Amino acid sequence: MTPLVKTILVVEDEPSLAIVLCEYLAQAGFQTHIIDNGLEVIDWVKQHKPDLLILDLMLPYRDGLDIYRELRTFSQIPVVMATARVDEIDRLLGLELGADDYICKPYSPREVVARIKNVLRRTAEVAAPSTPHGLVINDEQMKATFDNHELTLTPAEFRLLSFFNQHSGQVFNRDQLMQKIYADHRLVTDRTIDSHIKNLRKKLQDAAPDNEYIKSIYGVGYRFTL
Repeated sequence: MTPLVKTILVVEDEPSLAIVLCEYLAQAGFQTHIIDNGLEVIDWVKQHKPDLLILDLMLPYRDGLDIYRELRTFSQIPVVMATARVDEIDRLLGLELGADDYICKPYSPREVVARIKNVLRRTAEVAAPSTPHGLVINDEQMKATFDNHELTLTPAEFRLLSFFNQHSGQVFNRDQLMQKIYADHRLVTDRTIDSHIKNLRKKLQDAAPDNEYIKSIYGVGYRFTL
């Protein structure tokens, strides 16, 4: 599958600088759009949802900092701020605005492209779901998925997994587990609990085989840890 082309919005009122930067970005495989005044940025971002914004601070009609503050009220799009003064970067860092990177003019377009790639890579890693710790339990439907794999569980196995998940890291003996998975307090043997544990452990490892999620604690019972 061909990866989607990333769109970079370049907010810059110096035409020659914006054009050169966009040429470098295009060579790197990005799609670009240029806006040269501060009044058009917010509406364009809302409509087109770019993947990253290069935001010059000194813009006609509206200051870059005002744009950034409004942007953060509705979007977490990565932002690289551009300024003509080194001391301005120190001031921005002091404001703790949370931009993803800062560049100072005059800058090397090649370096900016490298920084953009780094920011996109970093934000993608943060946004990606962690694996294999992706346990999702729906108690109403009695369904469970682990690392995006639906688990085929018996009612007893589902109740056992749901209980374990609510008490991750704690150790429970067999009697305690019996009471939690059998609401009618039926008489079952230790072997029955061990069998449920064995089957549940195998199903979890089939979905995400890198770890043993249910550990046997010798002489005590079992502990579930993601």
